Amino acid sequence: MTEKDKLKAKDIMDRDCNVISSCRGRPYPLVVDRGSGSRIFDIEGKEYIDLVAGFAVMNVGHSNPDVNAAVSAQMEKISHCGFHDFFAEPPLKLAEKLKQLTGYNRVFFCNSGTEAVEAAIKLATWKTKRQNLISFYNCFHGRTIGSLSLTCSKVRHKTHFPTIRAVHSHYAYCYRCPVNLEYPDCGIECAKQIENLIFKRELSNEDTAAIFVEPIQGEGGYIVPPREFHKEIRRICDDNNVLLVADEIQTGCYRTGTFMAMENFGVKADIVCMAKALGSGLPMGAMLADHSLMDWPPGTHANTFGGNLLASAASMAGIEFMEREKIGDHAKKMGKHIMERLREMQEDHPLIGDVRGLGLMIGVEIVKTDGTPDPDTRDQIILEGFKERILLLSCGDSVIRISPPLVITKEEADLALDRFEEALNRIEQR
Repeated sequence: MTEKDKLKAKDIMDRDCNVISSCRGRPYPLVVDRGSGSRIFDIEGKEYIDLVAGFAVMNVGHSNPDVNAAVSAQMEKISHCGFHDFFAEPPLKLAEKLKQLTGYNRVFFCNSGTEAVEAAIKLATWKTKRQNLISFYNCFHGRTIGSLSLTCSKVRHKTHFPTIRAVHSHYAYCYRCPVNLEYPDCGIECAKQIENLIFKRELSNEDTAAIFVEPIQGEGGYIVPPREFHKEIRRICDDNNVLLVADEIQTGCYRTGTFMAMENFGVKADIVCMAKALGSGLPMGAMLADHSLMDWPPGTHANTFGGNLLASAASMAGIEFMEREKIGDHAKKMGKHIMERLREMQEDHPLIGDVRGLGLMIGVEIVKTDGTPDPDTRDQIILEGFKERILLLSCGDSVIRISPPLVITKEEADLALDRFEEALNRIEQR
């Protein structure tokens, strides 16, 4: 690292502040230059272990050779055709692969998670001819107006913005039970409140189109519910003729070990939203359902870039790589190892209140001595982690998310955890 490299990094950050919207949030001064597998290199040449994966996007690892080759080959032919108006094989092959992996026989392509949620809102309300929606406290479904109406994570996401009709219920956050009961004796009361309260006091079940739920809450704190929670939500939907929409945007593509996280709970939703890792680094989103539901006529919904040929090639190559390498099994194995080590740390570091996760979607909740959330210390740990050359991000009130590329090795994970503990030690010594 030279003085010239340092000046270049500062120059990029200064220029960024002058032209990039101030709504962006940067927890530490990382100027990314390149990546490989589970490693990221900044503009100064420093190497970091990536425990973020671009918000759970780079499941196949950075600069995956298979994905790079597929995108390059497609680029040599044609990059964009306007798939909603013309036929092309790359997005078709991807749709067929998604049908094989999920069982849903209709796919609508878009460019992001929030677009997938918007498509699901439109399909659910169009099909049921109802307008009311239900989602959950702490949830995050996106920032465009429809998905923002469902989102209930931070008040600043919604201040001054209009919303559509959506009511929120309690998610099964057992570490901090919202209804002050103990699992399993609670009988999943948090879910039952949809019938016991919402359908009696706020919304008619006969005018409710869908319940939107994350299999594991992401932005809300990497909250893993008991298996019975999603089964109860499924029952409520069936008994009340309401559609169930699973937001698999962050949980999908083997992040939790299975291709879709709902598989871990033995539940099948009526509609599924996917994005993030689906594109292996390129913008790609999808909304999936069966033909009996997704039978809307031409022109009801469309977009310009959905099914983009480069994104489709990247997505297909990434999925085939993950299948061939049995990446789901690896995610389960590595997730178990990382959580075991974190729980060992918990015994020596009382600021760790809870360790939870499924596969390589792991949350570490940081608390004060009285057990209440401690966001300030959480943020300090993340910054110290950056100094130790591990990349971490926050979620929830005081949670550190650990969501590395699914190709991370045991050696890389152990090195990252050693550095994480060193960050904890530094904070505790202050």
